[in-house]
Amino acid sequence: MDIYIKGHYQRSIYQNSNGYHIGLFKVKETNSPQVTPFLDKTITFTGYFHELNDMDTYLFFGQIVEHPKYGMQFSVSSYERCKPEEKDAIVEFLTSGLFKGIGEKKAKAIVDVLGKDTLQIILENPDNLILIPGITKTNIDTLHNKLKEYESSYETVLYLSNLGFSTKDSMLIYNYYKDRVKEVIEEDIYQLEYSIYELNFKKIDRIALKNGIEKDSFVRVRAAILYIMEEVSNTYGHSYFYYDEIFQYLPRVLLVRVSDEVYKKAMESLIVDIMVVNKEDRYYLKDMWEAETLIVKRFRLLARKEDEVFKNLEDKLTEMENVFGITYNDDQRQAILDSIRKNFLIITGGPGTGKTTIMKGIIELYKEVHKLSYEKLAERVQLLAPTGRAAKRMSDATLMPASTIHRFLKWQKETNKFQVNEYHKSKVEVVILDESSMVDTLLMASLLRGISANCKVIMVGDSYQLPSVGPGQVLHDLISSSKLPVIELKELYRQGKDSNILSLAYDVRKGEVFDDVFNKEEDLTFIECSDDDVISNLMDVSSTFKDLSYKNFQILAPMYKTNCGIDMINQRLQVIFNPKDKSKKELVVGDVIFREGDKVIELTNMPEENIYNGDIGIISQIVTQPAKKITIDFDGNEVTFTAANFNKFRLAYAISIHKAQGSEFDVVVMPIVQGYRKMLYRKLVYTGITRSKKMLYLIGDKKALRQAVNNTSSDVRRTTIKDFLENGIK
Repeated sequence: MDIYIKGHYQRSIYQNSNGYHIGLFKVKETNSPQVTPFLDKTITFTGYFHELNDMDTYLFFGQIVEHPKYGMQFSVSSYERCKPEEKDAIVEFLTSGLFKGIGEKKAKAIVDVLGKDTLQIILENPDNLILIPGITKTNIDTLHNKLKEYESSYETVLYLSNLGFSTKDSMLIYNYYKDRVKEVIEEDIYQLEYSIYELNFKKIDRIALKNGIEKDSFVRVRAAILYIMEEVSNTYGHSYFYYDEIFQYLPRVLLVRVSDEVYKKAMESLIVDIMVVNKEDRYYLKDMWEAETLIVKRFRLLARKEDEVFKNLEDKLTEMENVFGITYNDDQRQAILDSIRKNFLIITGGPGTGKTTIMKGIIELYKEVHKLSYEKLAERVQLLAPTGRAAKRMSDATLMPASTIHRFLKWQKETNKFQVNEYHKSKVEVVILDESSMVDTLLMASLLRGISANCKVIMVGDSYQLPSVGPGQVLHDLISSSKLPVIELKELYRQGKDSNILSLAYDVRKGEVFDDVFNKEEDLTFIECSDDDVISNLMDVSSTFKDLSYKNFQILAPMYKTNCGIDMINQRLQVIFNPKDKSKKELVVGDVIFREGDKVIELTNMPEENIYNGDIGIISQIVTQPAKKITIDFDGNEVTFTAANFNKFRLAYAISIHKAQGSEFDVVVMPIVQGYRKMLYRKLVYTGITRSKKMLYLIGDKKALRQAVNNTSSDVRRTTIKDFLENGIK
């Protein structure tokens, strides 16, 4: 049950444009023993508000929370403004400064005549103020208009709350639409979804149905079309859809059959409003159409620009080889030289071909030919990667600062927008993008909007790896079009030419698996066993590496559930790597035990804390009283999570192959079983194998491995970047 505090707002410590406040509140009354010590004192509060002032009395409803840095706070879930009722309180309100020209003398005169109903009388019939000596027509207009405006904003938020919106959502809606809220909702409540990032179709649809909207209404069908296109795009990676395909999804979402006429009318209206783009019977969401066309136009423009000419460029590269004691092969030399001369280049290759190595060569040669200091070099050249771990690897290899794309573009979590964009561009002149296969269509377009049209772009990646989690397959499409400059690195360096791990990886790329590659040397081991014995074998192998750094040993699996899934593996491996100990504090969250010393993985982007999805750390401290807190050490960056954020991380003795993309480990263990069959396909297995630098253990069923290698069906994504590059944008 919510507790309440009643009293007066004192001041704001922080507030943003969405109505979120952190402030101080003087407590006069409460129903909570926890808050009793704060009576006649101030307590810090947090929450969403449409307006706060220091002359009103408020009722805040919510809960006491313990902030890791700022101590006890009152988290407000809803609130009420108490109208002033006593005459003295009304006089104080009228002289608060809200009503220009009304001093104490005039306020007392008004209250003496109109009494305790003063505010209601002014709202309903301001002409009554004419009877009061000293009150001018200007005073009357000010009192009436300001009070009406003041009352209207509160009533709007109350109206939204009564519809079923939370206080937070009500504030987001009010701050966006102001006095147009009722008009917008009555016209089409689903408009809120299009304007406000935090409001999705499901949330709005529940409220719309609760308030009597027809299941097959035009506005609901229209909104469902957009929802279907976005959801299916995120699930399957497609850029566009077909007319009949979308129609078939409608009954599943709306739980009612929709007539052809209503569907046609809804789709046509979305096209007229340019929310959907129809080209040659392909239906795109507007953002996706704009993203694909921007990528094609920008890269085609860069590729067609004349190469830059530098004197003695090849001699300078040879001198650099001598200085660094390195010899590049022909493909590597060409990649470095083309990176300096051309305005756009893709460098691709499998594991062990030296992609990371030549990035340092590109940077050093660019510095040399442009005669730059390292400080100036860092201003002109930006190294980027999709994940925090990939950015760190890039930085370690090049000795240059590297960033995630989200951090470079200054992503704002609250609005899901980038501050570096087409209106506020970065001034960097060269972007080198590693792990490019992980970058989805929308993110790539956002990056291009945030840099100059003349900025040189060098993309590095392995197109045989898993495609991006988000929609599209940008790197694959760019390479397969054969319309852009591409250098493919083929000669193997890492681990030596006879590495069994690399042999397996390249066999898998070709769709082959040969038994003789396994168990020849200690770098590649296949332990054949039934599904029931996988966990015990996995524990035996893991036991031999329990003293290895958590950064160097990793279990990878494709699924969280099932008997051999990530959740079960983590539960069992915790016993090996971090057994129960009286000296270590524990905390149970759901059905998971977290213990000091546990290895965990971050599941979201938290740029304000400099941690990102996929970052791995160790639990350094657990606090259970008075409020639950878990502090995680992410490679020297300690971040404290409160109970509300415990869902942002999970145990990481085993992680998904998707989460491991962009990372490498000395030793990798991968269970391969029939129970994974829904998730077993070639690119997934290939990506898992190529995460291993020195030793790889496969445990399970060779038949399941062969089935996975033969399965390429999940690779099929409907995109048009390749088509646009080959045939033009129509």
